[in-house]
Amino acid sequence: MAKRELVEEALTHSVIGAFYEVYRNLDHGHLEHLYVMALERELRARGHNVGREVGVTVYYKGEPLGQQRLDMIIDAKLVVEAKSTGVLNPTAHRQVLGYLRSTGLQVGLLLHFGPVPRFYRFVNVRAWQSHRRTESRTSRERDANER
Repeated sequence: MAKRELVEEALTHSVIGAFYEVYRNLDHGHLEHLYVMALERELRARGHNVGREVGVTVYYKGEPLGQQRLDMIIDAKLVVEAKSTGVLNPTAHRQVLGYLRSTGLQVGLLLHFGPVPRFYRFVNVRAWQSHRRTESRTSRERDANER
């Protein structure tokens, strides 16, 4: 059986590695903004472009409704939301999915700096399907031009 590629696999792998590196150095028990600051430093050291507290417009029926702030966007491709609670609130998952819909990005990570470090990976299926259709169309056009 062939291995399936994950959306932005190398990027998410690098960010997850940075997450564990920060956790190993800070452990559990700090405020969220300290973990995010350390994660930003680690990601920049790994060569990533990090957008912090990125404002994103939310639309309702095509009209701008308001702004929300995301913890991070990495390399203009990956939404990252960090939490440092003892117990992860179930709404955190929906929060990341909402961020993906608002940004139109394909993939997001929820990083929980809790008593046990955990990460959760999310894919915006609509954005992924749209991207795949565009890739397929571009590939067909390239093949036609090569003939």
